[in-house]
Amino acid sequence: MKNIRNKTKSPLKIPLPQGRTLHLGPMKTGQIADAAIEKPAIQKLIKDGHLELLGEGEAVSAAADSPGAVHESTHGHAQQKDIRPKGNR
Repeated sequence: MKNIRNKTKSPLKIPLPQGRTLHLGPMKTGQIADAAIEKPAIQKLIKDGHLELLGEGEAVSAAADSPGAVHESTHGHAQQKDIRPKGNR
């Protein structure tokens, strides 16, 4: 598997073998099979500078892709901190 990165500011549709398509968002990375790299459509995207081939071990950190990602580690809803009255009042 090879890592690729969309270097444009618009989403790309990357045609893959067997009629599949990889939808890659702006400045995002994805993985494709080694055999798919030789496909002419992918070679043209790399040559035109729309895609960057990162290789197998090279992965771009999330901090480098989106410096404005503030709430990256939070999942779901925030825990409720106020205490509500209970019982018959």
